[in-house]
Amino acid sequence: MSSMIVISATAIPDHLRGALTRWLLEVTPELYVGTVSARVRDELWTSVATCAGDGMAVLAHPADNEQGFVLRTVGTRRREPTDFDGLTLIAFRRESQETAKPS
Repeated sequence: MSSMIVISATAIPDHLRGALTRWLLEVTPELYVGTVSARVRDELWTSVATCAGDGMAVLAHPADNEQGFVLRTVGTRRREPTDFDGLTLIAFRRESQETAKPS
């Protein structure tokens, strides 16, 4: 059965963008939306995860859980999905912290 997916990808190679647009609509730059089967979704995500390089990507697709969707991520990003009692929450990772040194 087909279901809607959303992929947000940043700084990915052009050939990967082309591959995604064969199956999905690029509604805004680097945001892809479409209705595909689970097999196609998994194959697309394997391609994204393999070719992302220095870029990053997030896939959201329907699932049988409390929220009704699952997030998959690849690459370095500031926001990290975290499981909290069965709910996916977003944790912000701090890039760097400066400690104040007394004078």
